Amino acid sequence: MATDITPPVVKIDDVTATREPPGPRLPVAVQTPLFGFLRQYWLPRLRLRYGDIVRLRVYPGRSVVLLSDVEHIRAVFAGPPSVFHAGEGNVILKPAMGEHSVLLTDEAVHLRARKLLMPAFNGASLRGYRDMITELAEAEVRRWPSGRAFSSHLRMQELTLEVILRVVFGVSRGPRLDELRHLLRRIVDLNPVDLIGWYNPKFQKIGPWRRYALTQRRVDQLLYAEIAERRRVTDLDERHDVLSRLLTVSARAEDEAPLTDAELRDQLITLLLAGHETTATALAWALHELARDPVELDKAVRAADDGDDKHLEAVIKEAMRLHPVISEVARRLKRDIQIGDIRISKGHTVMPSISLVHSDSAHHPDPDRFRPERFLGSGPASGTWFPFGGGVRRCLGAGFSLLEAVIMLRAILTHHRIAPDRPRRERTKPRNITMVPARGARLVTSPRKITESHNSTRIA
Repeated sequence: MATDITPPVVKIDDVTATREPPGPRLPVAVQTPLFGFLRQYWLPRLRLRYGDIVRLRVYPGRSVVLLSDVEHIRAVFAGPPSVFHAGEGNVILKPAMGEHSVLLTDEAVHLRARKLLMPAFNGASLRGYRDMITELAEAEVRRWPSGRAFSSHLRMQELTLEVILRVVFGVSRGPRLDELRHLLRRIVDLNPVDLIGWYNPKFQKIGPWRRYALTQRRVDQLLYAEIAERRRVTDLDERHDVLSRLLTVSARAEDEAPLTDAELRDQLITLLLAGHETTATALAWALHELARDPVELDKAVRAADDGDDKHLEAVIKEAMRLHPVISEVARRLKRDIQIGDIRISKGHTVMPSISLVHSDSAHHPDPDRFRPERFLGSGPASGTWFPFGGGVRRCLGAGFSLLEAVIMLRAILTHHRIAPDRPRRERTKPRNITMVPARGARLVTSPRKITESHNSTRIA
């Protein structure tokens, strides 16, 4: 009796297709700025013209293949890490985060780094961070101005940076960390043109690229000094910050050499940069949308008053769907693969498109509307919301980011009424590798008054 066997969505063995991915024939010098500055407008048009698989050519010498079909993306995420190298796909981050970063390594090296970092973000650790995040969030929102427009994105960056400094180092004060805080703000404030200078040593001798290189060298000096000082302490076992944990665990590993200073530096800078910028941007977009939607704002305020964290988390998730902080994730191919009748050759970088899937009405009805209820109950179908990536490379700080965002959103909404500084929505602009509100998600706030209800203390 014959048995129907469904062919794999993505073939790795027995690749027979010869057709190359379609895509625009524009030169690299044109495609690179279109992708860097206008992808939110350009990529949907490319999908309409070429379909769910589109080839692009962008600087520096990368041939990338954009994927927007959910089944194709699921297959890539589930594929063998030996074929789909996420570390090599993230090569754009290497100048800032270093070759040892958990984001830049693959296979055994990546697994080791992930194993060392995972305890800092497991369930027990997250519960331990709750009080600290709450304390910092409450202190921050009490400093907000009343009746005067300000950038909520900037305030969220300040707050999330304080939190990650405490998580990474155990403290967030002292001359060295004060200077580090100031320099990290400058490092993340990049546009796509600045990124180009990362790959050209000649650029690093002039203008903004030289200033960036000098800033980065000073950050490295501060991190190495902090590592050296921490190695000398005698109470590592009693400390719970990431740096102390890394030193303790790597020293105990009998089958691995202890982490070098360079390896520690790369993991620390990765956590400091990636661990605050994305959460801050997601929060800014959430506040941007709530301020312009009185109905959803009222629901969110009630949730904050009632301790309904599930609803607040839905607000954050919907903001991340409507405004993906990261537009794509990347996997560099170590072997040829086949999708349908298209062959994608070894050396190409396949990019599952978060933004195109999140904005697809087939997965998210009325996709341009801000509707947090999408994430209540069963939520969207599996694979149609993936702001943290997927597969074995899913962001290990995903749970921490959502916990942090919910606590901060609750603190804001229980202390302040929020309103936009103008009705018109802010456009999206690229900032380093993230997509941010162009004007900083500007708000005008006023304090709420505390009143007593029959069963609880509420804030009007």
